[in-house]
Amino acid sequence: MSAAAILPADDTAASATWREELRALGRLAGPLVGANLLQMAVYAVDVVFVARLGEVEFAAATLGVYLYGLVLWALTGLTGAVAPIVAAELGQRRHAVREVRRSFRMGLWLAALAGAPFLLLLAQGEWLLGAAGQDPRVAARADAFLDILLWALIPAVATGVMRTLAAALGRPGYALAIAGVAVGVAVLANWLLVFGAGPVPALGLEGAALASLATSALMMVAYLAVLLLDPKLRRYRLFGRWWRPEGARLAEIVRLGLPIAATITFEGALFGGAGLLMGLIGVTEVAAHAVALNIAAVAFQIPLGVGQAATIRVGMAYGAADRAWIARAGWTALAVGTGFMAVTSGLILLAPRPFVSVYLDVDDPANARAVALALQFLVLAAMFQLFDGAQAVAAGVLRGLQDTRVPMLIALVGYWAAGFGVAVLLGFGAGWGGVGIWTGLAVGLAVVSVLLGWRWTARERLGLLPTPA
Repeated sequence: MSAAAILPADDTAASATWREELRALGRLAGPLVGANLLQMAVYAVDVVFVARLGEVEFAAATLGVYLYGLVLWALTGLTGAVAPIVAAELGQRRHAVREVRRSFRMGLWLAALAGAPFLLLLAQGEWLLGAAGQDPRVAARADAFLDILLWALIPAVATGVMRTLAAALGRPGYALAIAGVAVGVAVLANWLLVFGAGPVPALGLEGAALASLATSALMMVAYLAVLLLDPKLRRYRLFGRWWRPEGARLAEIVRLGLPIAATITFEGALFGGAGLLMGLIGVTEVAAHAVALNIAAVAFQIPLGVGQAATIRVGMAYGAADRAWIARAGWTALAVGTGFMAVTSGLILLAPRPFVSVYLDVDDPANARAVALALQFLVLAAMFQLFDGAQAVAAGVLRGLQDTRVPMLIALVGYWAAGFGVAVLLGFGAGWGGVGIWTGLAVGLAVVSVLLGWRWTARERLGLLPTPA
């Protein structure tokens, strides 16, 4: 069965004009952005509930989520190589059904095989945080939190593979619907398990971890149902011969995915490292950092979703060996992603206090220092929003060209040599404290966005484009 027999023409055809490309990007990116925002709402629900338990519990959850999130995003990047591979297969339209099925199957295999060792790592949360110099009380509570949360890891990575496949095959709306249901489940589960209600006892921090585990499991089951029951997706027989290995395809996913995983790890580790640096200053700084970072992360979901859509659009053009389509898809995504970040940057800069009030009671004198620090950090966050959006979309378009190794090196230099180096120098050497650490974050994002943008503009000179069909 050919791809053309399954996919509507407008799912794989090249856009002839910039306007058509914008519409195609919007149809794909809109649901993905919405799903990303709702997924952040799921995380925000956990933060909002745990913040009411006190500074130690809040800091423990924050540092625990840093460790878990760093591993999750790395594994999602590793398996995320399925997206450009499947997109190129659809762009070529040669034996696409069989090839898509193989890529999907090996993506799920990789989620399980790569995820298993990290369960053991996350089980050592107290030791890891203790070695990083964190408060022993916070490290012990974070360990209890992670002992439960780690079981959500493999389901969450597998869910990412299924979401990518559904979007690439023209069904991005499921991501939005499933994430919307997940928000409701997260609210209910946190309300019942954190504070208790009726016969359900109050479990505090452990209850928040159980709520996250339940939400992740529900999302995985929902995507399984979608892939098995949707009439269009069912025709791919995605779970057929699920036990059969495809060594060459698995190696291809790993070859592209390892640099993506490393890139995401370098970026996530920069922000996680910033959190650990905050922990060396004090618990209040960690809480303020967590609030400001959550607000910035919500805004980041817009260019992230655009970048995810751009990987698919550019990947399809790459598979079709259509250089004009590649240019339209890439530049359209970059314009949309950075344009939205200009808006969110302005909102955060003009009115930061209402955003902070979502997480902290700004009128409570006990929170005065945390609120003041969070407001300072948000000013810097507003300044680096454009760079953050640009690097997210630029990374996405380059992945569509199956260019992942050099972007990984750019991330290493930008985030760590520049970003973390400046954070340590200004935060501790110059005595700027948390403001210096956030300045380092801004510098790292700026360096990476400029270098990735240059690589995209120089794509032809660098030999990144396919031979014209």
